[in-house]
Amino acid sequence: MAKIRVAVIHITLFLLTFFTTTLAGVSWLNKDFLELSNFHYGLPYSLSLLLILSAHEFGHFFAAQYYGVKTTLPYFIPIPHFLFNPFGTMGAVIRIRSLLPSKKVIFDIGIAGPIAGLVATLVILSYGYMTLPGEEYIYSIHPEYLLMDKLPEGGLTFGNSIFFWGLSELLAYSSSPLPMNEIYHYPYLCVGWFGLFVTALNLIPVGQLDGGHILYALVGRKKHSAIARTFFGILVALGISGLFPMLEGISYIETIGWLVWAFLLYFVVKLDHPEIIDVEPLSPHRQILGWLTFVTFILIFTPIPFSGQLTPS
Repeated sequence: MAKIRVAVIHITLFLLTFFTTTLAGVSWLNKDFLELSNFHYGLPYSLSLLLILSAHEFGHFFAAQYYGVKTTLPYFIPIPHFLFNPFGTMGAVIRIRSLLPSKKVIFDIGIAGPIAGLVATLVILSYGYMTLPGEEYIYSIHPEYLLMDKLPEGGLTFGNSIFFWGLSELLAYSSSPLPMNEIYHYPYLCVGWFGLFVTALNLIPVGQLDGGHILYALVGRKKHSAIARTFFGILVALGISGLFPMLEGISYIETIGWLVWAFLLYFVVKLDHPEIIDVEPLSPHRQILGWLTFVTFILIFTPIPFSGQLTPS
């Protein structure tokens, strides 16, 4: 009976997340999400987003199963897009229900999620860029732009990362750069951007985030503690920077999110990693993979994720 109840919870959360992300996808296209006939417009967005989240969490899950570590299935977290989060979800999580026996196991389970999620994100982003429509697509969403000399600036603008910018330069056929304040109108690019952003959040080398697991396995408890506090300080500094008006171009809304994330890391996730009694170092190929993962983190990290208003227009 208990297993049935748990299964119902997982299925219900998944279906609710499918529903809230689909409504978010409709809203990103400037269509009325309350109109049932518009529901299908949100499917490319919601299905792509659920693919990335599922790939990430099942990467952890199957790695844990390989080592006999007990975990739950993913819990998807729905949230109506018109409330706090316009993406329609707060992501997904799994819970580990048994002790992690070694640094190798911690490393493999910790890194499997980001790798699987990044592969799914890369596929979706590549498809999005290679099927990118012309400017007429934006005009179909914003017919008022036809009366303007050029696409307007401002509004909700996604921040760029090195990876996102580089991929757009490599794959987008358009001769003009795609405005970051219009990205969210393209479902696959919006989802791909979100996938990179969520992966970067998880790879921050703090506590028991994926990056924290990887770092702990690489350098041990003492160095992990020092590095985790350094990154925590960076996040706090990014958040506080928006409070100083002399920093032109950075507003309160653009950076306050890092203070919220730092608060959650400090009080919920915690900065330190639980100690594992294991002196066996990681194999050389795991060490290389681990440091390459942190290079990837730098490439996909977006210091100022959003600017402008918090709802699409």
